[in-house]
Amino acid sequence: MIANVAIDSSVHARPLGVSKLRGRSLRLSASLSVRLVTMAYAVVFGAAGVLDYVGFRSAGYDLGNNVQAIWNTAHGRLLETTAVYGQQFPRLGWHVDPLLVLFAPVWLVWSSPVILLVLQAAVVSAGALPVYWLARKHLRSERAAAFFALAYLLYPATQWNALDPNLGFHPVSLALPLLLYALWWLDEERWVRFGAVALVAAASNEQIPLIVGCFGLWYGVTRRRFVVGAALFGAGLAVTAVDFLYVVPHFSPSGSNPFAYRYAAVGGTTAGILKTVLLHPLRVADVMLTGHKLTYLALLFVPLLGLCLRAPLLLLAAVPPLAINLLSSSHDQSLVSSHYAAAIAAVLFGATIFGAARSTDPVRLSCIVLPAVGLTALLSPFWTALPVARYAVTATPLVQAERHAVRLIPRGVPVSASNILSSHLSDRRRILLFPVIRDAEWIAVDTADTEGASSFRAVVQRLRERGSFATVYESNGVVVMRRIHQSGLAATRAADEA
Repeated sequence: MIANVAIDSSVHARPLGVSKLRGRSLRLSASLSVRLVTMAYAVVFGAAGVLDYVGFRSAGYDLGNNVQAIWNTAHGRLLETTAVYGQQFPRLGWHVDPLLVLFAPVWLVWSSPVILLVLQAAVVSAGALPVYWLARKHLRSERAAAFFALAYLLYPATQWNALDPNLGFHPVSLALPLLLYALWWLDEERWVRFGAVALVAAASNEQIPLIVGCFGLWYGVTRRRFVVGAALFGAGLAVTAVDFLYVVPHFSPSGSNPFAYRYAAVGGTTAGILKTVLLHPLRVADVMLTGHKLTYLALLFVPLLGLCLRAPLLLLAAVPPLAINLLSSSHDQSLVSSHYAAAIAAVLFGATIFGAARSTDPVRLSCIVLPAVGLTALLSPFWTALPVARYAVTATPLVQAERHAVRLIPRGVPVSASNILSSHLSDRRRILLFPVIRDAEWIAVDTADTEGASSFRAVVQRLRERGSFATVYESNGVVVMRRIHQSGLAATRAADEA
């Protein structure tokens, strides 16, 4: 009888062991697949960013002015940059993103804007991993976790933060993956790792500390650790308040927030906005509920099936960046294809996973989320990047002219350049945005640049008539000019008279 029991026991034990082995194999397979797809994504988007830069379509605003801040930091001038009208000031007067300091040592090793584009693609891609880990933990399904990771990579906001063919690079794009890592380590209660990632994320933009604080509020309530949650929220709120109310105005050339004009319709200042929200809610609704902004909200929420609404406490972390974007008069701030959506996308994915966990069949929901996101994946930067990549590879006459123009400009001299060309000339202390010239010794302008178009041609013509600049090169609408100093001008006139 004992033998029979032993035989029965071994018979039943074998399927259990096989089941465990299969489960482990499935887990390893899903994890490896997500990592491989993530790496491939990073390579493709990084390569597209490089081609876009080589094809002269990454702009001085924002790639160029970030490069200038990093270059100046590497040369002992902390985050120094040039304002639109020529003043030198710390970049903190635009955005509180000291994260750029971390790039200075890298710049000394690889002195090229390309490094920013490659790292941006790699870091944003890596956000798929905390999405996978969170989904695997809370949905208890390898397949659902893999589907959510793929949905993250396909999501339009993720794509545009991994590759921006228009602006090139912005440090707040890195907040998208960093916030997801912060949420993961907070959920795991790995405090050292959470603290490190949260600090780096908070250094990417002035609004991010408050979002991290809202994560703390979510943690404190859900884990019933109210003191910890309140402390995290209070710290995040305090840092963001100091950044907005003191740091930016203090370092700004104008002495005030340079983006306040975007909120003129709702009060302009912090106090004015709060007053408008409380006393004139209809005016606020009129600003926020336009067709353009409702489309923006739909593109953010609908592909995720609104599951984030089932995790309202975590979703509160998206309220500050959403309010900043929706109250603004800037069209770009309410585009899913801009870096302004980075922090919102991070919160939405975290809240969507926790919302799905509250459903009766999260695996089925993940099977719906992936194709739903896939339908919006067509809102991709590749529609813009691919034609430019073709120009870069074939080296059209315009691209050849732009490359030659950039090579003519001496290193280190003050230069005034049009927006597109300036991203290739920003590794210097002082660079002005054409047609602002001031003390520029050289000018490099693409007269067909969409930032100026016909007005650029008129400015170039006036400079020629005045005789203060000599044309060094001109081809396909690209013009390079060099300042003629008084001694040189007098000698030129004497030669002409002789």
